Amino acid sequence: MREGYVKRETKETKIELILNVEGQGKSRINTGIGFFDHMLTAFAVHSGFDLTLDCIGDLDVDCHHTIEDVGIALGTAFGDALTDKTGIARYGNATIPMDEVLASCCIDISGRPYMVFNAEFGDYRLGDMDSAMVDEFFIAFAMNAKVTLHINLLYGRNDHHKAEAIFKAFAHALKAAVKIEGGEILSSKGSL
Repeated sequence: MREGYVKRETKETKIELILNVEGQGKSRINTGIGFFDHMLTAFAVHSGFDLTLDCIGDLDVDCHHTIEDVGIALGTAFGDALTDKTGIARYGNATIPMDEVLASCCIDISGRPYMVFNAEFGDYRLGDMDSAMVDEFFIAFAMNAKVTLHINLLYGRNDHHKAEAIFKAFAHALKAAVKIEGGEILSSKGSL
């Protein structure tokens, strides 16, 4: 079973996370940030990954530490779940519409962390989540999962739809990239 577990505690957050990439899209998520929980639930459903997450963060300060640290924990768990990358498709991409929005995500499970994020948000808040934290979450994930991640918002107006389309595109791209397609590591070097 490809599963990752992270227990992470700092002065800013306390996180316990289990990620099963061979799941059924089931989730139990509690970060204390309603909109972020909604995005992570959508991620679980659309990736087909099971995600259990409990996070207590310093929300009296703001949402930054909680969201960034969850990105760190999720990226770490994802990397741990894919310790043996033999047979994975490695690459995944998805373009997802959500009403007036179109978002794209491409991923390479390369072992080389890199992030490109091209999306702008007009509103400062998405419920109780700062819109700037969408980018920060994906940076934290990419760096800790050691993946190359490109996210592009092609167009759209509604910030809720923008964020949700991005999270769903991310989920579908990851789902494609972890799919077992053969018995070899997909690299001319022989390792990822």
